Amino acid sequence: MANMNIQDRAQYERPDLAGADRSLRVAKRRPVLVYVALAAVLLAALVYSVAWGIDGWAQGLVLGVIVVTAIGLMIAVSPNRRA
Repeated sequence: MANMNIQDRAQYERPDLAGADRSLRVAKRRPVLVYVALAAVLLAALVYSVAWGIDGWAQGLVLGVIVVTAIGLMIAVSPNRRA
């Protein structure tokens, strides 16, 4: 890679040349807070039901592999991932 001076670097790192802005900007924060609260309650209910529904180590292992695979898929399709 060629050596960059400070002007080249400043031009390269300009905001309009950067990736898409993925931050959340809303006019009202209340709907977002309500959504997050409801999602947290739903997540807690699902975790509770899964914890009581697992019957034996084999089911726990299968659930663990599914979770690890889902996390791997999220990493693989991440738009910010470098190839």
